Amino acid sequence: MLIYFDKARELDWIVNETLELCRDLKHGLEDCYALLAPIDPGSTLVMSTPRNEKVKGTLTRVGTRIVKGTLSLSHNDAIHIQGLDALHNHLNQSIDLLAITLSKPQDARSLSSTLSILADSINDSSALLKGPPLTESDPAWQMCSSPPYHFTPPLGPNLSFYLGLQESCIILWLRALEPVHAHVHFGTKLGLAFGTVRRLEHDEMDTVFRYNTQGSDTGSSKRGSARHTPEPGSSAAGMDSNDIQEVYVREKVRVESADPSLISIQSKLSYLSHMLGQARRNIAEVLNVDS
Repeated sequence: MLIYFDKARELDWIVNETLELCRDLKHGLEDCYALLAPIDPGSTLVMSTPRNEKVKGTLTRVGTRIVKGTLSLSHNDAIHIQGLDALHNHLNQSIDLLAITLSKPQDARSLSSTLSILADSINDSSALLKGPPLTESDPAWQMCSSPPYHFTPPLGPNLSFYLGLQESCIILWLRALEPVHAHVHFGTKLGLAFGTVRRLEHDEMDTVFRYNTQGSDTGSSKRGSARHTPEPGSSAAGMDSNDIQEVYVREKVRVESADPSLISIQSKLSYLSHMLGQARRNIAEVLNVDS
């Protein structure tokens, strides 16, 4: 009987310690959330290609949205970065879950289940900031490039403007496109045959892509709670098959800009993940003893 009470006291103690850790975890996630808050004037990021001036200018990020830049962006239809919107949702849901957990008594097993959900959410958040490997392009550009109406004058169908995330940096990909069945001037054909005209070489030059010329309608938003920033609309819902065309990528430019807030979020999430992992191991060990 004494051994049973000792185990029960140990279980109560570890639950109380874990709940205290959850308070610290909630504060840490709220810090990350604050770094994504839509606070003016936002962060102005230099977007210039290294060693040349193929692309030169700035973007201004407010929260999860790009609100202005060197290309004239519409303030009413701001460009969303899908990875940031998904990150925003993960942080919001994790904070809400922790608020519910801390608002009422918890037993060890339900707390363990909650910590498992939080761990998955934090891992997903870190993966969003990390993005695809630096040696790979984000394939989402084919369907989710920025719609032409964001720009003044509107972009033509042969230029893809796509923003994404890699290694906690905001990445801009510009692609000059050519329809697969476009007419090629006879002189160009001769030049290609004799080698006097050469294609710009890059990793996508010989690949046929299916490209949505209207982009994703990420400017529209859904109504959310008071703490939510607008969420992007579904890009697939309004897609017309006539907007899809097969293209070659004739030229591709990649520009990256390190975002201090995103770097800070990545660092905080790494620490919180480590702290959460330790708490999960502690409570799992006690539950194994108890069982």
